[in-house]
Amino acid sequence: MDEPALYRLLDELVAGSVSPDEVVRRLRRLPYADLGFARVDHHRALRQGLPEAVYGPGKSVAHCVAIVGELLSEAHGGPVVLSRANEEQATATLDAHPDGQRHGATLVWRKAPERGERVEVFAAGTADLVVAQECTATLAALGFRPNLTADCGVAGVHRLLEHVDSLASADAVVVIAGMEGALASLVGGLTPAPVVAVPTSAGYGASLEGVTALLAMLASCAPGLCVVGIDNGFGAAWAVARILGERRCDEAGRPRAGAFQRPSGVGR
Repeated sequence: MDEPALYRLLDELVAGSVSPDEVVRRLRRLPYADLGFARVDHHRALRQGLPEAVYGPGKSVAHCVAIVGELLSEAHGGPVVLSRANEEQATATLDAHPDGQRHGATLVWRKAPERGERVEVFAAGTADLVVAQECTATLAALGFRPNLTADCGVAGVHRLLEHVDSLASADAVVVIAGMEGALASLVGGLTPAPVVAVPTSAGYGASLEGVTALLAMLASCAPGLCVVGIDNGFGAAWAVARILGERRCDEAGRPRAGAFQRPSGVGR
């Protein structure tokens, strides 16, 4: 349950369209529902502004189906994301909950309402697109409309420089790069927006399956760079959502820090 859903429930109680017993029944699910093998955190969106997600590796097919189903059981819940699902997990979970959309190994149900912030995602090489796809699918689930630019690494820097206008006007930028990870520093020097860097495991020998790119990004001379773990496109999307916050707008409709602005028609 997120903040708009809680306001909606309280408004229904005041209007008499839902009984106090029903309100108590729904709130009893907070802060989590105990499935025995998992304690599903229905309170996270209300607490953090972002819902719980489901990480596929290490879980059985039955676990994935049940946890996604529990998250979807909230009548006014937020987006549901199943990440890094294998073929068996993805097929079974979509069969059980057919309203989802599949983007590679990332499955999404019940996307959040669309947001206005511009998020640019740059993938250094074609080999980085799997991580980029995880990132863009997760951003889309959270209500963003990310713009992906592929194969624009520093080996042909002119491919990036044609996008300087997009970098200058972005609200947030995600840079995904393997090898030596230099693209993150370059982008960090071209944009005023917050930059989230994702090292990938793409590369030969001394790239050490992403460790070299990770260390290069952590040691970047572009100050303020946010760096997530190797191949963690999901974490980069979550970082962007945390940085930009919930829908907070000033009088002109521009995002700002401050109190949560309820969508039109929700609450009072």
